[in-house]
Amino acid sequence: MNRAANEGWRAEVTKSGRFDLFTQLRSLGPARSLVVYIEGDGRAFLTRDRASPDPTPLRPIGLRLALADPAPDILYLARPCQYSKLASKPPCNPRYWTTARLAPEVIAALSSAIDRTKKKLNAKFIELVGYSGGGAAAALVAARRPDVHRLVTVAANLDTDLWTRRLKVTAMKESLNPAEAARSIRHIPQMHLAGSDDDIVPASIGHSFLEAAKLPAGSHYRVIEGYSHTCCWHQGWRDRIGRIRAALQRTPGS
Repeated sequence: MNRAANEGWRAEVTKSGRFDLFTQLRSLGPARSLVVYIEGDGRAFLTRDRASPDPTPLRPIGLRLALADPAPDILYLARPCQYSKLASKPPCNPRYWTTARLAPEVIAALSSAIDRTKKKLNAKFIELVGYSGGGAAAALVAARRPDVHRLVTVAANLDTDLWTRRLKVTAMKESLNPAEAARSIRHIPQMHLAGSDDDIVPASIGHSFLEAAKLPAGSHYRVIEGYSHTCCWHQGWRDRIGRIRAALQRTPGS
């Protein structure tokens, strides 16, 4: 957080739908496109079966990615109830970082925050980048918006039903499943990244999403050798996101 402040990012807690959301904004504009980074699930559980009292991430990888991105206008969105002791304020309760972490009202709140910043900056298009559960949220946000011109996910659980079955954890019964929206967003230029050593979100989860979208994995999916769920996504991200943007300009998501 100190690095963000030192680099001119403005932190704010804003009302968005049912939730107060913690955001960070860097605007060097003018730019036609607003890049939006959505944070991961954070510290959702203390143990496999015990929810955390506060989902604020100890290592905010989504924020690290945002800080490394050279794009002129970037909005960082924390997930509902993360940071600023928001977990203790209504309507926050553990269901919103466990079974309801991708509930319709959560996705609506994220999209509303994007609307506000887009209007403020007079941006025309949105690029969504999401890490882990933030990638799942980004896909669901994309499904409800006509202005998304790129979608990038990193280590994202893009088929939450399959993911909970594979990990043998509690089903996210109050949440939307990105795989069910995959077909509706197949027209959006998109790239999904997974780590070869990720034992939290195995690469097969992304393949399931692409199959649902009927998109070829070769054009839209990259498995990065030696990377796990947390290592080492922010390293070299400036160059990697530049290559992804160039590739998506050449290869429409069709």
